[in-house]
Amino acid sequence: MKVNVTWIGKMGFTGESVKSHNTIRMDTSVDHQGDGLGVSPMEVVLMGLAGCSGMDVVSILKKKRVEFDGLNITVEGERASTHPKVFTKINMIFSFSGTDLKEKALEDTVRLSLDKYCSVAGMLNKSAGIKWQVRIK
Repeated sequence: MKVNVTWIGKMGFTGESVKSHNTIRMDTSVDHQGDGLGVSPMEVVLMGLAGCSGMDVVSILKKKRVEFDGLNITVEGERASTHPKVFTKINMIFSFSGTDLKEKALEDTVRLSLDKYCSVAGMLNKSAGIKWQVRIK
């Protein structure tokens, strides 16, 4: 796995996957000398957690033949007050939509992702406890 990150001015950077050539823009707010035109690197980490776990959840539910119409994952992180300001607490809400969804089956799937398969969760659990819940719309 390899990425290139290029400075594009002020506090802005473009990150690119060497393999897929997909890009993401990172920046910071105007009050931190940026333009506010991208996501912060720490927001990217939370997005990575949600994306990693979300991919696991979708894959596991497909294997279990559990049909659902939608999945939204909201992630909030609290950071330490001193540098390097790592995440100390992370809360995730997995909101599913669909008919005849069973809460226990969804919870078992999320637990499996976060405890076993999601490598981002594996890393973040070393500094922050990840709490989560499942909601059915």
